[in-house]
Amino acid sequence: MSREIWITIDQKKIKANEGDRLLWVALENDIYIPHLCAIKDEERPNAGCRLCFVEIVGYKNPVTSCTKVVQDGMIVKTRSPRIDRLIKTGFELILSDHNLKCRECPANKNCALQEIASKRKIKLQQRRFKPITREFEIDESPEVFAFDRSRCVLCGQCIWADREKAKVGAIGFTRRGINRAVTTFKDIPLAESICTQCTLCVDACPVGALYYKKEVRED
Repeated sequence: MSREIWITIDQKKIKANEGDRLLWVALENDIYIPHLCAIKDEERPNAGCRLCFVEIVGYKNPVTSCTKVVQDGMIVKTRSPRIDRLIKTGFELILSDHNLKCRECPANKNCALQEIASKRKIKLQQRRFKPITREFEIDESPEVFAFDRSRCVLCGQCIWADREKAKVGAIGFTRRGINRAVTTFKDIPLAESICTQCTLCVDACPVGALYYKKEVRED
């Protein structure tokens, strides 16, 4: 059984268990930290979205809260000019490669990007970085859902659901850098892959990249 410890986040004393990760302790105590890729049950968080930075007293540099294990007496700040700048920059970099036509998005008003923008007062507009404009063909091959890469934020939530919950392994990351993408083996349509169309990946998607087809949502 884990030992109970005490930490302080934003001047709020919080009881936690040894071994807990900081992001989840904060969220479970109603302290919001932006995040896209974090998965509570994941053994090794990849910290890929770079949005959950916090400052810890005694640490020279900000750390990602999804990877940081709490320690007794830890003092944490989720907001500071440095943290806010880091998160804003990370968020704007994500927006630079994201389809920002929110009104046309099936996740409109239920989107993690909109939540981050609202809670951190960041505009859902791309001004500082040059937008990456690419054309993607929407994969509508599955019977009840579709995949629009132009809205994918590469958080990996769908891949984790596919592999760890569905135990299928139909999708994964491919390529590197600006060409990094979620796809099937050999880039074939989902319906032609080993995908079982269980839709767990759709439910895991925090934005509108994987979405149920309209006729399904209206049932």
